[in-house]
Amino acid sequence: MERLRKQDAEEGVTVRPMTDQQKSAIAEVRSLYDSKIAEQDVLQQSAMKGPLSADFAELDEVSRQFRRERERLASERDAKVEKIRRGEPE
Repeated sequence: MERLRKQDAEEGVTVRPMTDQQKSAIAEVRSLYDSKIAEQDVLQQSAMKGPLSADFAELDEVSRQFRRERERLASERDAKVEKIRRGEPE
């Protein structure tokens, strides 16, 4: 770790500790997006058990759509967390 800190210092990277407000905002964003992702998981499980389960092609497409939605939500969450860390307004 010391070597990495030294390397960062040489490259001009500064580290600012996060404020309690930033930590709280990050926790709130993560909680919100984790619940949205969990909701997508439940919806996917429900769709897989429904009438679509007879057709493999439709099942595969539904699975792909849910996967894209989860990736979008995770990406959105990570972007918001990074903005908070940098101190940028939403």
